[in-house]
Amino acid sequence: MAVATQSLEKLCINSIRFLAIDAVEKAKSGHPGLPMGAAPMAFVLWDKFMRFNPKNPQWFNRDRFVLSAGHGCMLQYALLHLVGYDSVTLDDIKSFRQWGARTPGHPENFETAGIEVTTGPLGQGIANAVGLAMAEAHLAAKFNRADAELVDHYTYAILGDGCNMEGVSGEACSLAGHLGLGKLIALYDDNHISIDGSTDISFTEDVGKRFEAYGWHVIHVEDGNEDLDAIAKAIEAAKAVTDKPSLIKVTTTIGYGSPNKQNTAGVHGAALGGDEIKATRENLDWRYGDFEVPADALNHLRKAVERGASYEAGWNETLAAYRTKYPTEAAEFERMIAGKLPENWADSLPVYTPEDKALATRKTSEATLNALAPVLPELIGGSADLTHSNLTELKISGSFQKGAYENRNLRFGVREHGMGAICNGIALHNSGLIPYCATFLVFADYMRAAIRLSALSQAGVIYVMTHDSIGLGEDGPTHQPVETIASLRAIPNLTVIRPADGNETSGAYKIAVANRKAPTLMAFSRQGLPNLDGSSIDAVAKGAYVLSDSDGTPDLILIGTGSEVKLCVEAADKLRAEGKKVRVVSMPSWELFDAQDAAYQESVLPKAVTKRLAVEAGISMGWCRYVGTEGDVIGVERFGASAPGGTVMKEFGFTTENVLSRAKALLG
Repeated sequence: MAVATQSLEKLCINSIRFLAIDAVEKAKSGHPGLPMGAAPMAFVLWDKFMRFNPKNPQWFNRDRFVLSAGHGCMLQYALLHLVGYDSVTLDDIKSFRQWGARTPGHPENFETAGIEVTTGPLGQGIANAVGLAMAEAHLAAKFNRADAELVDHYTYAILGDGCNMEGVSGEACSLAGHLGLGKLIALYDDNHISIDGSTDISFTEDVGKRFEAYGWHVIHVEDGNEDLDAIAKAIEAAKAVTDKPSLIKVTTTIGYGSPNKQNTAGVHGAALGGDEIKATRENLDWRYGDFEVPADALNHLRKAVERGASYEAGWNETLAAYRTKYPTEAAEFERMIAGKLPENWADSLPVYTPEDKALATRKTSEATLNALAPVLPELIGGSADLTHSNLTELKISGSFQKGAYENRNLRFGVREHGMGAICNGIALHNSGLIPYCATFLVFADYMRAAIRLSALSQAGVIYVMTHDSIGLGEDGPTHQPVETIASLRAIPNLTVIRPADGNETSGAYKIAVANRKAPTLMAFSRQGLPNLDGSSIDAVAKGAYVLSDSDGTPDLILIGTGSEVKLCVEAADKLRAEGKKVRVVSMPSWELFDAQDAAYQESVLPKAVTKRLAVEAGISMGWCRYVGTEGDVIGVERFGASAPGGTVMKEFGFTTENVLSRAKALLG
């Protein structure tokens, strides 16, 4: 077929394919197979269905698109360039996977305008898409009125076999089916190839039946390579089903058009090579040079700019009418989508005195959440089936369920990994929603990949972790997170806070709510803790502060976190009674303390005072940075044990007497 007789649609599709082929070849790195096979479905979706504005990538009511199979990111970069996003120029395409490029090796929302979420580890993207759809459903139920549909957009995702193999996708998609998220439409690139070869060596289940069992509407497009009409009809049918999410299984050929590599693992994750690119050009009759886009194709695809401006202008008219009819709701909506917190919201944080009843910090966390809920309507979240242990229910609201999307208590079920990834989607919806999710601290390992991606993608998720140490007691070593806090502190851009009492709990939430560009993880106790004299809401922001002190230069500094701070306070009182000068430092957050200037750090931990004892009911790894070579750490260097919490703490040396003994040993 001569180029002149190729249909305009085929020109557009092959433009996507060859931008991907040429970019991967120039980089000598990447995944050309998915873009070549998925180009037809992506073209139909972006050209005929999706609403977005390339000149305003953050327009609120845009449809969200997630490439869950993020290794195929040249598909998305090609689309962004072709439809007119300024964030991806032809030079960016040519710089694919290079230092400083806006076209990194997997999609990153903080690098490239038009990328909604950071995908890479398979399955995360479709789980993020569930979160995006939940955010849309909640906001629509909250703000829409019969005569004003302010929130009305779809979440589309393209996922592959690998996404469907990863367990996180099953967790999230199971919940999506239960919730009946009708504006979630996933296109499954059913190409039967993964890195190891044909998927039939490990993956032979009927994915469509699995999704039907989840409660999804399932459609099969048998020829995703050529039948554009069938793809369009499938998307139309999916949009017509409003009470279920839809999976469109699109059977494609990976590396479509490559005579010798299509339908093989060889085209999955490696450049085609010069000879095979030449053969592919001949096979698809593509008579254009490297990175060359036919004018007809570009002109057609760039019509998205005009359409996008029209979509946004129409929505702005809807918003203006909404402001007139519903001024209070409009003000709240616009404040939220602007990412602004209500004025004086932090005034609602509970304040405690030493005379107040001793409470577990999971209880003061519950009090804080429920003090914030009335003044922060954007606060939404829940627990992985541990609501009554984590104490995370917002008492002013019901449960977010099908038909009750306006409610703010999310019921995730026993799905920690999916929960974290869903919350990333909610946080990255860019609507001002503040998601929190909860489980036992030890089960952070079940969601570690999602927590890491929260930090990487600058998603302000709040992680509420309870039962934070061996002090939880009888459940034993499987539930006692001796190494968990240390491992979480290793994640860049994650703030870990372990409060010692009620004031520090309020201070932790003050940090977490305000931090919209990074996640915060708070670790709360199961056992009751006294409210300490000198504890401070605002001091938590410093990461560490002097809780109590002696006159003059201290002989010894005791450093504690969480439930162990009270042991330091009690031991210090006894040492002072013996004439020792002792400083007690509460250090709820390493990350926040490390962010302070050198002068403040010196004021808390003066270099001249080398006798330091840190006390934390977890492994001691990392504490050397604060206690130095002459200091000591009381920690836990083995798995825990099953017994009442007080007994376990005593047997592991977390007693005032042991702190006193170790402190005296340091003092000589």
